[in-house]
Amino acid sequence: MSTKVAVVTGSNKGIGFAIVRGLCKRFNGTVYLTSRDEERGKKAVADLNKEGLNPSYHQLDITDNKSIERFRDYIKSKYDGIDILVNNAAIAFKSASTEPVAVQAEQTLFVNYFSLVSVCDILFPIVKNGGRVVNISSSCGHLSHIPSGNLRKRFQDPELTVEELSALMQQYVDAAKQGTQEAEWGISSYVVSKVGVTALTKIQQRLLNDRDIKVNAVHPGYVDTDMSSHRGPLTIDQGASAPLYIALDAPDSVKGEYIWFNSKIVNWDGQIPEEKY
Repeated sequence: MSTKVAVVTGSNKGIGFAIVRGLCKRFNGTVYLTSRDEERGKKAVADLNKEGLNPSYHQLDITDNKSIERFRDYIKSKYDGIDILVNNAAIAFKSASTEPVAVQAEQTLFVNYFSLVSVCDILFPIVKNGGRVVNISSSCGHLSHIPSGNLRKRFQDPELTVEELSALMQQYVDAAKQGTQEAEWGISSYVVSKVGVTALTKIQQRLLNDRDIKVNAVHPGYVDTDMSSHRGPLTIDQGASAPLYIALDAPDSVKGEYIWFNSKIVNWDGQIPEEKY
């Protein structure tokens, strides 16, 4: 009998770590905790071992295609594919960061959007038919955060391709370098990156329907992590709740959706829910 496999990117700490913890408790298969920094990743595994949990570990830097390819080849050599893929790895500059807007835009979009596209391009071929993909988005990934009505219409185009979406994301980076981004895109590169993730999710679902792979974007809530400077009111395990629901429990009919931290489906281009945590 083949072994089921779950993979969580950027999971040595925070929400990703808690998703691995939850999968180890409930998923009937092998769970891979992955991280860019091998030492931190192995320490995270050791911490879970102390809880009686036994994730496997593999180094994975989502910003390095060679690293992603090595991981793909490793999985192919040991298993017959991936059953659950949680794309969690991301960055966010602090509000007090002194890096120029252009630098923040380029780096944030590179990690949160373009590197996610690379992960999916390389790993989707080994996601099994019937598999589940969870793209960690954010409340910032709601389309209402984009000021320009024309841009919102482009994101909503039911025939938008990944290539066209990537071109849109690059347009933002270029505008940020010229200092002309604010009127149409707003002031947050993180917002643009997560809107991109949510839009990407909907395109991916359209492309993967024939393989019965379910792809959903999840806002995990405002969680007490390094990324939130520990201001979030939710614990990391509470932040893992909705991603775990989509990975393990959601009906097969839930696909291509934008899911709120309370596991409810949210209208991506409608009114943002009042429950913002």
